[in-house]
Amino acid sequence: MEKIILSPIGIIHTPFKDPKGIPIQPKSGKGVKATVEVFPEYIEGLVDLDGFSHLILLFHFHLSKGYSLKVKPFVDDVQRGVFATRAPRRPNGIGLSVVKNIKIEKNIIYIENIDIVDGTPLLDIKPYIPEFNAVEKIRVGWLSNKLSFAETKLSDERFL
Repeated sequence: MEKIILSPIGIIHTPFKDPKGIPIQPKSGKGVKATVEVFPEYIEGLVDLDGFSHLILLFHFHLSKGYSLKVKPFVDDVQRGVFATRAPRRPNGIGLSVVKNIKIEKNIIYIENIDIVDGTPLLDIKPYIPEFNAVEKIRVGWLSNKLSFAETKLSDERFL
């Protein structure tokens, strides 16, 4: 198979200068403000994005070196397959976060609810569309006895 080469389309700027202490998921970073700087050659691609309340950011875990196929998640003391976790040390180091879109000014997207380290290379942006992203009968595997669904508000009827 061919090698895939990706180039960043921008940089994510956050208050988190070091990976230690970063919120574990966007929900834990609720209210934390950040910006996404989209490189000038991609500004035209931002047209019409301002109408979406939430965005999916795809980014590169640039500070993670190497990977392990088995990892010990922060909420568990058992080794799990890396693809059954959201651990940053992955074969391709691609991360995904859903963030709140506050406003867009030229090439800067103002966002909230961030769980990303400052200076992270942005690979892509997609609008979050609940009707397209929602799934039915969610199972969360080994996390089922680790999460409080009341807290994560998964009681919405589209998830049942």
